[in-house]
Amino acid sequence: MTIILTNDDGIDAPGIRALATAVNGQGIFIAPNTEYSNCGHQVTTHQPIEVKCRSQQEYAVFGTPADCIRLAISQLCPEISWVISGINAGGNMGVDVYSSGTVAAVREATFHGIPGIALSQYRQGKNPIDWQQTTRWAIQVLKDLLHRPLKPGCFWNVNFPFVEPQNPDPPIIFCQPSTQPLPIDYQVNGSKYYYKGIYGQRQRTPGTDVEVCLSGNIAVTQLRL
Repeated sequence: MTIILTNDDGIDAPGIRALATAVNGQGIFIAPNTEYSNCGHQVTTHQPIEVKCRSQQEYAVFGTPADCIRLAISQLCPEISWVISGINAGGNMGVDVYSSGTVAAVREATFHGIPGIALSQYRQGKNPIDWQQTTRWAIQVLKDLLHRPLKPGCFWNVNFPFVEPQNPDPPIIFCQPSTQPLPIDYQVNGSKYYYKGIYGQRQRTPGTDVEVCLSGNIAVTQLRL
């Protein structure tokens, strides 16, 4: 089984290294050379994309997450079983999936009939991410999802919660994606507007990934193109 690992935090980010551990080192890295957070489904069409081959298992792409998957499919690794994106440093739940580069990579794979999973770790305030803990949860989730059938045109989106290290591992809950917008607020300084919406104060509709994840559980949604 050929697994492509990518993200929007950059090929050297701790999240994608945690993801590699979660798949027991079986993945091929085809990921952006630098951070592309919140780039959405941006693709490069009017300029060349440089690719640096670090090894047969690792390619640094000077382009977006969606670019990475386009190149993987057409040039670098045509026989792909799965695309797994993440583990993002920050949540990608609800309407976040429209701006997330992490999710865009998996969506691009789904366009081409390749199954995919996006994984993100919600950050609560300035608390650091315990990547060892997140890796342990990723192993559990991937063991399930990699053997669970996907409907055509669908992909998985996973959000890990913030949980204190001394607490037990959270349950995995399959749920619906939230459709409620993020809180919108700006600080005004002359002609400049600085976004200051508070992520954790978004609406928690019962039964949605936002409510599930912010309540301390692992939220898994099946998204459709």
